[in-house]
Amino acid sequence: MFRLLILILLLLLAGLQYRLWLGDPNLRQVWQLEQAILEQRRENQLLAERNQRLEAEVADLKEGVKAIEERARSEMGLIQEGETFYRLIEQDASQRSQP
Repeated sequence: MFRLLILILLLLLAGLQYRLWLGDPNLRQVWQLEQAILEQRRENQLLAERNQRLEAEVADLKEGVKAIEERARSEMGLIQEGETFYRLIEQDASQRSQP
């Protein structure tokens, strides 16, 4: 009787272990899903930070002329009337060593 009970418990344990490791969903799939969730959270965090920067830039562009002016200067190379534009060109290393 005692051996039959142990045999039944061992079979039950084997069945549960099979289901845990090889069934659907199994433990490996759960680990993969947890890793995918972590990666997605990291990506979401990066995208949220980017969205915050873009929102701040949009608000700055809506509010002030300085932001628009700065963007025109840096991205388009525009200058204001009456300003003098100086362009500095660095020499190559080979030209610097020659007198």
